[in-house]
Amino acid sequence: MVVRGRVFKYGDNVDTDVIIPARHLTSADPAHLKEHCMEDIDPGFAGEVKEGDIMVAGRNFGCGSSREHAPIAIKASGISLVIASDFARIFYRNSINTGLPILECAEASEKIDNGDIVEADFETGTITDVTKGETYHAKAFPEFISGIISAGGLVEYTRKEMGL
Repeated sequence: MVVRGRVFKYGDNVDTDVIIPARHLTSADPAHLKEHCMEDIDPGFAGEVKEGDIMVAGRNFGCGSSREHAPIAIKASGISLVIASDFARIFYRNSINTGLPILECAEASEKIDNGDIVEADFETGTITDVTKGETYHAKAFPEFISGIISAGGLVEYTRKEMGL
Protein backbone atom coordinates (compact mmCIF):
# COMPACT_ATOMS: atom_id res chain seq x y z
CA MET A 1 0.00 0.00 0.00
CA VAL A 2 1.29 3.44 -0.95
CA VAL A 3 0.00 6.74 0.46
CA ARG A 4 0.74 10.29 -0.60
CA GLY A 5 -0.20 13.53 1.11
CA ARG A 6 0.71 16.92 2.50
CA VAL A 7 2.57 16.98 5.80
CA PHE A 8 1.42 18.39 9.12
CA LYS A 9 4.56 18.50 11.27
CA TYR A 10 4.84 18.51 15.05
CA GLY A 11 7.67 18.24 17.57
CA ASP A 12 8.69 15.85 20.33
CA ASN A 13 6.49 14.49 23.14
CA VAL A 14 3.11 15.16 21.54
CA ASP A 15 0.86 13.56 24.13
CA THR A 16 -2.59 12.06 23.79
CA ASP A 17 -4.13 15.02 25.66
CA VAL A 18 -2.93 17.28 22.86
CA ILE A 19 -4.01 14.86 20.13
CA ILE A 20 -7.54 14.74 21.57
CA PRO A 21 -8.13 16.87 24.68
CA ALA A 22 -9.86 15.06 27.55
CA ARG A 23 -12.68 17.64 27.58
CA HIS A 24 -13.84 16.21 24.23
CA LEU A 25 -13.99 12.58 25.34
CA THR A 26 -17.74 12.81 25.87
CA SER A 27 -18.17 10.59 22.82
CA ALA A 28 -16.14 7.87 21.12
CA ASP A 29 -17.73 8.74 17.78
CA PRO A 30 -14.91 9.29 15.25
CA ALA A 31 -16.86 12.15 13.60
CA HIS A 32 -16.90 14.00 16.94
CA LEU A 33 -13.25 13.24 17.73
CA LYS A 34 -11.94 14.46 14.37
CA GLU A 35 -13.45 17.90 14.96
CA HIS A 36 -11.18 18.36 17.99
CA CYS A 37 -8.05 16.51 16.86
CA MET A 38 -4.87 18.52 17.56
CA GLU A 39 -6.86 21.66 18.48
CA ASP A 40 -4.70 22.58 21.49
CA ILE A 41 -1.44 22.45 19.52
CA ASP A 42 -2.78 23.38 16.04
CA PRO A 43 -6.18 25.11 16.21
CA GLY A 44 -6.59 25.12 12.40
CA PHE A 45 -5.81 21.41 11.92
CA ALA A 46 -9.39 20.10 11.72
CA GLY A 47 -10.31 22.68 9.08
CA GLU A 48 -7.16 22.26 6.99
CA VAL A 49 -6.47 18.52 6.97
CA LYS A 50 -7.52 16.62 3.86
CA GLU A 51 -8.09 12.92 3.30
CA GLY A 52 -4.71 11.27 2.71
CA ASP A 53 -2.55 13.88 4.44
CA ILE A 54 0.39 12.71 6.53
CA MET A 55 1.45 13.63 10.06
CA VAL A 56 5.15 13.81 10.95
CA ALA A 57 6.45 14.24 14.48
CA GLY A 58 9.55 13.87 16.61
CA ARG A 59 10.30 11.56 19.51
CA ASN A 60 7.84 9.90 21.87
CA PHE A 61 4.71 10.63 19.82
CA GLY A 62 1.52 9.63 21.63
CA CYS A 63 2.91 9.68 25.16
CA GLY A 64 0.58 10.25 28.10
CA SER A 65 -2.79 8.62 28.65
CA SER A 66 -3.40 5.24 27.06
CA ARG A 67 -6.65 6.20 25.39
CA GLU A 68 -7.58 4.66 22.04
CA HIS A 69 -9.35 7.90 21.17
CA ALA A 70 -6.07 9.50 20.05
CA PRO A 71 -5.32 7.29 17.03
CA ILE A 72 -9.04 7.13 16.24
CA ALA A 73 -9.18 10.95 16.10
CA ILE A 74 -6.11 11.11 13.84
CA LYS A 75 -7.43 8.42 11.51
CA ALA A 76 -10.93 9.96 11.40
CA SER A 77 -9.43 13.34 10.48
CA GLY A 78 -8.17 11.83 7.22
CA ILE A 79 -4.51 11.30 8.11
CA SER A 80 -3.26 8.29 6.12
CA LEU A 81 0.03 7.82 8.00
CA VAL A 82 1.94 9.09 11.02
CA ILE A 83 5.73 9.15 10.75
CA ALA A 84 7.72 9.78 13.92
CA SER A 85 11.18 9.25 15.26
CA ASP A 86 9.53 6.85 17.72
CA PHE A 87 6.18 6.28 19.39
CA ALA A 88 5.04 5.77 22.94
CA ARG A 89 4.50 2.03 23.35
CA ILE A 90 0.76 2.10 24.11
CA PHE A 91 0.06 4.59 21.29
CA TYR A 92 1.96 2.32 18.89
CA ARG A 93 -0.21 -0.64 19.83
CA ASN A 94 -3.44 1.39 19.85
CA SER A 95 -2.59 2.64 16.36
CA ILE A 96 -2.22 -0.89 15.04
CA ASN A 97 -5.41 -1.97 16.83
CA THR A 98 -7.41 0.87 15.25
CA GLY A 99 -5.82 0.56 11.81
CA LEU A 100 -3.85 3.82 11.83
CA PRO A 101 -0.64 3.30 9.83
CA ILE A 102 2.54 4.46 11.58
CA LEU A 103 6.21 4.33 10.61
CA GLU A 104 9.27 4.99 12.75
CA CYS A 105 12.05 6.85 10.95
CA ALA A 106 14.23 9.34 12.81
CA GLU A 107 15.81 10.75 9.64
CA ALA A 108 12.46 11.41 7.95
CA SER A 109 11.12 12.88 11.17
CA GLU A 110 14.00 15.33 11.31
CA LYS A 111 14.23 16.32 7.63
CA ILE A 112 10.63 16.46 6.40
CA ASP A 113 9.04 19.89 6.80
CA ASN A 114 5.49 21.09 7.34
CA GLY A 115 3.69 21.34 4.00
CA ASP A 116 6.00 18.95 2.11
CA ILE A 117 4.38 16.34 -0.10
CA VAL A 118 5.39 12.88 1.06
CA GLU A 119 4.81 9.41 -0.34
CA ALA A 120 5.27 6.22 1.66
CA ASP A 121 5.21 2.55 0.74
CA PHE A 122 4.18 0.36 3.68
CA GLU A 123 5.49 -2.84 2.10
CA THR A 124 9.05 -1.56 1.65
CA GLY A 125 9.16 1.12 4.35
CA THR A 126 10.33 3.64 1.75
CA ILE A 127 9.39 7.24 2.54
CA THR A 128 9.91 9.82 -0.22
CA ASP A 129 9.79 13.55 0.37
CA VAL A 130 8.52 14.44 -3.10
CA THR A 131 8.99 18.16 -2.41
CA LYS A 132 12.71 17.77 -1.67
CA GLY A 133 13.43 14.68 -3.78
CA GLU A 134 14.84 12.80 -0.76
CA THR A 135 14.19 9.20 0.28
CA TYR A 136 14.29 7.65 3.75
CA HIS A 137 13.91 4.09 4.96
CA ALA A 138 11.70 2.91 7.80
CA LYS A 139 11.24 -0.65 8.89
CA ALA A 140 8.38 -2.13 6.85
CA PHE A 141 5.40 -3.65 8.62
CA PRO A 142 5.53 -7.38 9.26
CA GLU A 143 2.93 -9.24 7.18
CA PHE A 144 0.48 -9.75 10.06
CA ILE A 145 0.55 -6.05 11.03
CA SER A 146 0.03 -5.10 7.37
CA GLY A 147 -3.01 -7.36 7.43
CA ILE A 148 -4.41 -5.65 10.52
CA ILE A 149 -3.90 -2.18 9.04
CA SER A 150 -5.29 -3.17 5.63
CA ALA A 151 -8.38 -4.59 7.33
CA GLY A 152 -8.95 -1.29 9.17
CA GLY A 153 -7.91 -2.51 12.60
CA LEU A 154 -7.74 -5.55 14.85
CA VAL A 155 -11.50 -6.10 15.16
CA GLU A 156 -12.04 -6.13 11.39
CA TYR A 157 -8.93 -8.27 10.86
CA THR A 158 -10.21 -10.82 13.39
CA ARG A 159 -13.64 -10.89 11.76
CA LYS A 160 -12.02 -11.49 8.38
CA GLU A 161 -9.67 -14.20 9.69
CA MET A 162 -12.49 -15.94 11.56
CA GLY A 163 -14.87 -15.67 8.60
CA LEU A 164 -17.43 -13.71 10.60
